[in-house]
Amino acid sequence: MHDSVIPPPERPTLPTTTGGRFPVGRVFCVGRNYAAHAREMGHDPDREPPFFFTKPASAVVTDGADTPYPPQTAQLEHEVELVVALGAGGRDVPVDRALDLVWGYGVGLDLTRRDLQAEAKRLGRPWDLAKGFDASAPVGTLVPAAGVDPTSGAVTLHVDGELRQSGDLGDQLWSVAETLAELSRSVALAPGDLLLTGTPEGVGPLRRGDVLVGRIAGVGSVGTTIT
Repeated sequence: MHDSVIPPPERPTLPTTTGGRFPVGRVFCVGRNYAAHAREMGHDPDREPPFFFTKPASAVVTDGADTPYPPQTAQLEHEVELVVALGAGGRDVPVDRALDLVWGYGVGLDLTRRDLQAEAKRLGRPWDLAKGFDASAPVGTLVPAAGVDPTSGAVTLHVDGELRQSGDLGDQLWSVAETLAELSRSVALAPGDLLLTGTPEGVGPLRRGDVLVGRIAGVGSVGTTIT
């Protein structure tokens, strides 16, 4: 065993309703998983299988903490999403066993530098810096999976008290179980992984000073202020 040449980075953790902390491993996100949002982004939802992108674990912001407005963008946008927290892992997981991997659920925000994303799309380049920047993933307190129905529940986002996004988990094109099963075909899922499951329509711009509150019925909420 060799000594570290630099101090090992601290692993991000999230609060839970059990009182313990959930250590975050990887953060996977599924794109365009609600038909209306896919259409508002100019895509046909009936023709696309699920696809994925990632954020670093260090992008996680805990509930109630401020979120700094990121550099290199004039178009920061909000996307409220169901967060799935894995307590077990696996590869090539069948759909009917996928929910067995889930420790719990939460509410998250997939913050996006939309202008950088649009430019990356135009040039055929990766989205990494549009999606995976610092503090791009505020996540609320996690609740255990028991008693949560990930297929139904109102999803809302208010900005300064104004309703910006409204949908339902039942509008997802791919269910949590189907999405996890599909993702496990490409990577070996592991305890500590998070999955952000896509956003309903109504994404829009944010300004410094905006107060965001995302809620999912039966799951909880997430709150942050853009500073």
